Amino acid sequence: MKHIARKRFGQNFLQDDRVLGDIIEAIAPAPDDTMVEIGPGLAAMTALLLKSLNHMHVVELDRDLVTRLEKRFPREKLTIHSGDALKFDFASIPVPEGRKLRIVGNLPYNISSPLLFHFTEFTHLVEDQHFMLQKEVVERMVAEPGTKAYGRLSVMLQWRYRMALMFIVPPEAFDPPPKVDSAIVRMIPIAEPLACDKATLEAVVQKAFSQRRKVIRNCLAGMFTEQQIADAGIDPGTRPETVPVEAYVRLANSLEAPAAA
Repeated sequence: MKHIARKRFGQNFLQDDRVLGDIIEAIAPAPDDTMVEIGPGLAAMTALLLKSLNHMHVVELDRDLVTRLEKRFPREKLTIHSGDALKFDFASIPVPEGRKLRIVGNLPYNISSPLLFHFTEFTHLVEDQHFMLQKEVVERMVAEPGTKAYGRLSVMLQWRYRMALMFIVPPEAFDPPPKVDSAIVRMIPIAEPLACDKATLEAVVQKAFSQRRKVIRNCLAGMFTEQQIADAGIDPGTRPETVPVEAYVRLANSLEAPAAA
């Protein structure tokens, strides 16, 4: 019986064999990898990954798809975690000593940003991540300072990952086809990110980009003085999208630093 894609789950099933092959080549699975796939759907990518892997894990919210997966794959090859990836504890997956998780998936576009921020809680456990996302989102993730796409998502993710847009995937590669182009992004956690409190950095970045057309001294008024902004190595008259990640980290750390006696 054909599974009807459910809009509330953001389901668009990848079906293009050439694109699937390109994705598998980019991931380059090895037999002993601890691979976790988010939202395997109809298992097009799952089946290809399992040709190289001894075993893998999947996280799937749709109960109908969980049932299909249970019938199709033996337990010794596939461990199915039935639930919401937004709430899933990736630390619960057993990993051999000295190894880390590899996470892949065609992420639901309607919850892609919350999912990406959820994954940042587990960067210390992760070797790499390969995701299919809306092209516009990937462009924001990898954007450089001084570009229109650079913003909150860019800063928060570039603080924790080295990222690259691998290639574009057209709508016709999916069933049903989405209304936008997609893209594959590679995300490799930075082993030693710049020291900073995540919540503080998030607050600074969110406030800075809440009024993109204003200069940064106006955006951050009430949180920082013009002198504090300058002390962080930022021109107070510049716009938020021109400020590099490390400068935002310095700003956030200045809030955490004890006042001088």
